[in-house]
Parts: sequence; structure tokens; C-alpha cells
Amino acid sequence: MGYATQQLVTDILAQALTSATSSVVNGEAVSLSSIGTVTNPNAISSDTINQYITWADEEVDGVLSEMYAVPLCEKADLEMRLIFDINEYSSDIELTKTLNLVPGDVLVFIDATQEERHVVETVVNNATVELSSTLVGIYDASETRVIRVKYPAPIALISARLAAANIYDKYFSAEVSPNQSEYGKHLRAMARRDFNNILNGRTVLHGQRRIGHRFFNPNLRDRYRLPGADSDGSRDIGETS
Repeated sequence: MGYATQQLVTDILAQALTSATSSVVNGEAVSLSSIGTVTNPNAISSDTINQYITWADEEVDGVLSEMYAVPLCEKADLEMRLIFDINEYSSDIELTKTLNLVPGDVLVFIDATQEERHVVETVVNNATVELSSTLVGIYDASETRVIRVKYPAPIALISARLAAANIYDKYFSAEVSPNQSEYGKHLRAMARRDFNNILNGRTVLHGQRRIGHRFFNPNLRDRYRLPGADSDGSRDIGETS
């Protein structure tokens, strides 16, 4: 699983696809609630979204590799409990602390014998959430831990914005000139802003392992290794000093 989820990328991407349309088609009223909120699965498959998330994650790792050990690790930041037992193939779950959840959050359901990961699709009310996929196990409320795991902010958002920008420019702006959209440029600009905040120390990725030196760029301290010298003064390229 990458830094971003498919749902997060879809939410960012779909908002750019808003278009005006008639509220009446063939004499019948048409619901406009889906305009700007969904994508066409025939045009953008799940495999396509996952591939763009992978490319975005590599860019994130490359930018942050001087300051943090990559790949970054998830951390658990919220633990909840079930209000009622979960039957097999359930997608609507009643939990405590649902006010802290938002669509796209990753929940881990775990008991003594099984563990599942699912993404929150919607938060229905103060106690119920809908998952993007159904649970396959049966969980007892008294023995089950529900933990939200996530990457430190704003890593998931950076990855999702980069993936959404590349998908939008590829599939929706490739046939026009210029082939890089203003929406894609805007998403990349926000990603660069977040990168700079991290690299400049304004944003700290809590729970991640820092590398290098605390007060200065390690590249300013050391030079690249030179080949070592043998006792006779000759140098062996295979050795380092």
C-alpha cells in the first residue's frame, strides 16, 4: 500500500471534472450529486491509480531521502472500539470516536486470530462509518481493536496530489495544447510547498527516523571518497580510504 489511497486520489481528481449539464434528460430529472465527485472507472482503472501512486511515492522518497530514512512508516494515532459485534460481510460499522475520522482514513481491525485493513468511504453519523470494502471476518466487540494508521501529515496529501496531477494531465489534458493543465500545475505547486516546509524544518514528520546531522547539511561536511593508496604509492580503485 502506498502513501496515498485510491479514494484520496479519486476525491482530489474528481473535483476537477465538474461540468455543467442539464438537470433534465429525455424528460426525466437527473441527479447532479455525482458531478465532480466520481470518475469513470472505464477511463481510469484501479491499476492505473495504483501505478501513479507508486510513481508519486518514489518522488516523495527521493525528495525526503536526505533528511528522513525512506520509505516512511505508518504510525497508529487513534484507537477505537466497536459498539456492536460485526457479522460477516459487513460494510457499515459502528465505532466510538468517529468524529475524528474522515473519508480516506485507513482502519485496521484486529483481534486474537485475524487482522484486516479497510478504507473509510463515508462517515454517516456520530457513530457509523461506511467502508469502501466489506469485512470478511466476524469480530467480537469486546475483543476487537480498531486502530487508525496513517503516514504523518502531509505525506499522504503530497502523494495524492502528485498522482492526481499526473493522471489529470495524462488522461484529460493530453489532447489539448498545452498538455499540462492549470489544475495539474496548481496541485504540483501545493506539493512543492509542502516539500519545502518539511525540508526547511517548518513541518516535522513525527514518528519517522531522522538521518544526517542536526544543525547543517551533511553534504557540506564530507567529500566523496577517494581511492585508497597502497604502500608503494599506487592506488587501487577497488579500495577506499
